[in-house]
Amino acid sequence: MTYVADSDRYERIPYRRCGRSGLRLPAISLGLWHNFGDDRPLDAQRAILRRAFDLGVTHFDLANNYGPPYGSAEINFGRVMREDLRPYRDEMIISTKAGYDMWPGPYGEWGSRKYLLASLDQSLSRMGLDYVDIFYSHRFDPETPLEETMGALDRAVRSGKALYAGISSYSPERTAEAAAILREMGTPLLIHQPSYSMLNRWIEGGLLDTLGREGVGCIAFSPLAQGMLTDKYLGGIPDGSRASKGTSFSTSLLTEENLRHVRTLNEIAAGRGQSLAQLALAWSLRDGRVTSALIGASSVAQLEENLAALDRLDFTADELAAIDRDAVEAGINIWAASSAG
Repeated sequence: MTYVADSDRYERIPYRRCGRSGLRLPAISLGLWHNFGDDRPLDAQRAILRRAFDLGVTHFDLANNYGPPYGSAEINFGRVMREDLRPYRDEMIISTKAGYDMWPGPYGEWGSRKYLLASLDQSLSRMGLDYVDIFYSHRFDPETPLEETMGALDRAVRSGKALYAGISSYSPERTAEAAAILREMGTPLLIHQPSYSMLNRWIEGGLLDTLGREGVGCIAFSPLAQGMLTDKYLGGIPDGSRASKGTSFSTSLLTEENLRHVRTLNEIAAGRGQSLAQLALAWSLRDGRVTSALIGASSVAQLEENLAALDRLDFTADELAAIDRDAVEAGINIWAASSAG
């Protein structure tokens, strides 16, 4: 059956301007880091993507090595684009990244011009697209001159294969340098994608100030702390959860101290009439310099619950003070090495 998007989709959620650019993003965007590889049925992926667009989510975030296996998320997304979403391409923001390992050998990761531009070509081929809206340097490369990495982003934009340039997990200092280099080249830095949540607040230590000064947008990934800021682990480690699989989330993070903070935050959420996940998402958007929060989704129901966070974005001073007492660093920033470069 031919997919037809909901005619009311742009009345569902708010959109925020990305820094000082002309681009607006949905306050919550959908990331395909998990749940869109070949380990999940394509029909389930299709249902999530369709429902997200029907609810006003226009931004879909990928990377070259999302899967498993690497590249499969882009392939699967490309199939849904071709079969369902192609008529709406001009209403969509599609992003991808390169920086982490993708293929063997010296040209398959980090920040060289060779790797970034070859990866972008591969990503476009997998998705069946002529261009992406945002192309990111996925991590800072301490061994490659920043001018080379930013030059590759500039080339991607000038070639028409990307509309905007972005970076992810760069420190405040490197972000300022990257923005200056791109500005000199005539390709402004559009957006920074850092990890940020109530249990991982590193961007408050200077990055948000840098982005504000530079006029660069911010899209926060892992705002639910890889599931810690949901009800998933309040009573233990359920089968099938990310922690149970021992992949990007270690059970060692589920300390009694961390869980004590999470349970208190859950009580605050209940007092606001929200789930813990909804509280966490609303909190991550409380600063106007944060353009969007990037969520994953394993089901349509989970997607809908998380988007409902946008129904209650206001906070009283007392609520923020109470949250601050338990919104503490939990040792979950596995991307800290990139951000320290």
